[in-house]
Amino acid sequence: MKLTPRKINTFNLFKLPSVFFTGVRVKSINNEACTVYVKHRWINQNPFKSMFWAVQGMAAELTTGALMLMKIKESGKNISMLVANNNATFTKKATGKIMFACNDGNKIDDAIAKAIETGEGQTIWMQSTGTNADGVEVSVFNFEWSIKVKSKK
Repeated sequence: MKLTPRKINTFNLFKLPSVFFTGVRVKSINNEACTVYVKHRWINQNPFKSMFWAVQGMAAELTTGALMLMKIKESGKNISMLVANNNATFTKKATGKIMFACNDGNKIDDAIAKAIETGEGQTIWMQSTGTNADGVEVSVFNFEWSIKVKSKK
């Protein structure tokens, strides 16, 4: 079963309702990149009338996590994944429609191959950049993902 934006968004409705109800939606996903958008609304704003940082974080993490899920599924192996670390930089108020994009899909292939080959856990840093409708960067998130092939019991 191919991972599509619609399938991910439906999954979020039932398994990650805070993502869904704050308006975070996957727009596109392929082997190299994932794009997610979220529109600034009353439900996801902070007291300063811009998008709450945590909503931006959910959208950014989804770009990296969806790519990771897709690549793990394609590997056919039972691999666990976990965010081990993250950091963010905010450069402009997030208002309007914000697009988050991660273009690090190719990094995942190498990490999965090494995890399968060695049986040891691997870590990979992935970046997601949020831009507003004018193409101006509003935030950059970095996530360190840890992956490990699960042993058969």
